[in-house]
Amino acid sequence: MATSKNTAASAAKAAKTSPSTATPAAVQRVTEDNWDQRLGFLMHDVSRLRRTVFDDFMRPLNITRSQWWVLAYLSRHDGMIQSDLASVLELGKAALGSLIDRLEAAGLVRRGADETDRRAKRVYLSAAGASLIKEMRVLSNDMSERILDGLDDDTRHELADLLGRVKDNLLAISKGKA
Repeated sequence: MATSKNTAASAAKAAKTSPSTATPAAVQRVTEDNWDQRLGFLMHDVSRLRRTVFDDFMRPLNITRSQWWVLAYLSRHDGMIQSDLASVLELGKAALGSLIDRLEAAGLVRRGADETDRRAKRVYLSAAGASLIKEMRVLSNDMSERILDGLDDDTRHELADLLGRVKDNLLAISKGKA
């Protein structure tokens, strides 16, 4: 227990110390004591920066984040019912409807009736949408190579496996609360 108090006191003291006067050991202890918070912030920052960089890579295609998000999802699940797509993307039905309207007006998707429920509308990629997805993938692959620079194939696979495990754990936690 005394070790825990001493570590907490050291962390508190290091946190009050300005970065220019903090000793490397004190900073290291704070980092070790807060590894879970640091990891959370790191994951958040990496995700946010990746989205921002991806937006920059997609800008020449004149596509917004919301649009590429819908198109990318449809490229893997073409023909989804619009309300199911809204649910999966965690968008309101009206917000997704407006987004689909714009994508349809641009010729990137088309709506079609569901064979079993005439009230439901399915959303499909058009040929132009599928072509845009191919361009997006080329740009995405270039971006991925640049952000993973310095990581060999084994390390890349390990990173993907570890992030997949974290995602599975988060999904399990999320489903447990539902």
